[in-house]
Amino acid sequence: MKGFSNRWKDFPDYILGITREIWEDRGIATLDHYYAPDIPVRTPMGVTVGNKGVVASTMATLAEFPDRELLGEDVIWSGDETTGYLSSHRIISTGTHRGDGWFGPATGRRFEVRVIADCAAKADTIYDEWLVRDNGGLVRQLGGDPQDFARDLIAREGGPDRAARPFTPEADIAGAYAASGNDNTWGARYAESLGRIMQGDFAHVRMAWDRAAVGLFPGARSLTGSAAIADAWLGLRSAFPSARFQVHHVIGMEGGMMPPRAAVRWSLDGRHDGWGAFGRPTGAPVHVMGISHAEFGPYGPDGIGLRREFVAWDEIAIWKQILLHRGDA
Repeated sequence: MKGFSNRWKDFPDYILGITREIWEDRGIATLDHYYAPDIPVRTPMGVTVGNKGVVASTMATLAEFPDRELLGEDVIWSGDETTGYLSSHRIISTGTHRGDGWFGPATGRRFEVRVIADCAAKADTIYDEWLVRDNGGLVRQLGGDPQDFARDLIAREGGPDRAARPFTPEADIAGAYAASGNDNTWGARYAESLGRIMQGDFAHVRMAWDRAAVGLFPGARSLTGSAAIADAWLGLRSAFPSARFQVHHVIGMEGGMMPPRAAVRWSLDGRHDGWGAFGRPTGAPVHVMGISHAEFGPYGPDGIGLRREFVAWDEIAIWKQILLHRGDA
């Protein structure tokens, strides 16, 4: 790969390799090389600029979870060595809560959640990033409740007037990556399916997903069957029925000893104006940052069925927006 170290055999090897080097091998100092000095990093909890913030948050997380592992499950990518690459990197994050930190006093409990990070890279450097972690699932496994955790977080940050605001499009910072993915059929297929779901066509899931599909959803939920997956999407959409759904990035891939698969980064932007996964409607303005992966197989009405789905949004960030609006945090 042009501009990359010859130690990497290909782009997925680079993404998987530097992740292990930074986190598990404790090569935190390498962030000065691998992350651009002015990189914007967007998560549902907010946006930061610069690799110094990444270094600080990495050290704080490792102090809280000293045995943390980031197990790379897949890298779905697009681009080339001339224009640069975009990886949608799915990670199984595990660890034991042995230190006090952002997630509260140490509980000694273990967790396992998924993270999906979209990273733009060129010349051995990551220069733009979007990352969504299943913080709700992590909090649950530590013995907490996402709504209660969000309420406590607001209090720890100084109350509703001083607490840090979650990510919104208005707070975004323009980055250098401007592409929207590729035109592969599998990415287009999955993006179309998500669009139909967000238009209220939940029957589409029962038709286009494999009946034995497995869905890994926020809250560390493992769901079996297209009916259960349809209900999970319904729970999100029904909480924000008038919110605008938007697709921001789409990648499709096939080959590499993997099933055909897709990665889609998307958002819901609007108000909490319906009953659903987030309780009584409050009218709170809410932005949901989401990233989803899908794998396809042969069992469906047209000889294709979505077999495995991995969906990431952050319940803590959503609850925080709702509670800040209600002012009862």
